[in-house]
Amino acid sequence: MQNKLVAQRYAKALIDLAIERNKLEEVKSDIELIRVTITPEYQKVLLSPVISDKKKSQIFKTVFENRISPLTFSFFDLVFSKRREWVLPEIAEAFFESYRELKGIEIIEITTAVEISDELKETIHNRFQNLKKFQNKTIEIRSKVDESILGGFIAQSHDILFDASIKNDLQYIGKQFLENLYIQRIR
Repeated sequence: MQNKLVAQRYAKALIDLAIERNKLEEVKSDIELIRVTITPEYQKVLLSPVISDKKKSQIFKTVFENRISPLTFSFFDLVFSKRREWVLPEIAEAFFESYRELKGIEIIEITTAVEISDELKETIHNRFQNLKKFQNKTIEIRSKVDESILGGFIAQSHDILFDASIKNDLQYIGKQFLENLYIQRIR
């Protein structure tokens, strides 16, 4: 929980700074690069108590100095000087959450048992775009495959969950049989 609060504060400061300097899209590109580059191995380096803070800062500088904008680089130099490098991935994630909120972008995650076509993704996109909650938003569809749902799909966006999976239907039918709902309705 504390990591998330620290990350949100740093991300808000970075967004505010980027907006102030009219460099929001440039900083967004930099953060995307940083997020992709921070592998689990690099994350272990950031968390290691054996590696000095100065060495961690030098590693960051070596990797990113000529690859990201001076604004982003100086911001993360400050993060390292404040010894908050351990929260770097969370800062990147919090930045993107704030960015999506600022730009009115809504992520809808579609889970299916098999990979779906781009045409079906477009159909789902259009259906959600027609809902009142999403009319003034830009929708991004992200799909993932989970064979355990057996068929159908699950659509989720923040507080909305639409579960039309076969697994969910089978669980519902099983629950009805266990509770003898059919017998109760007959009496």
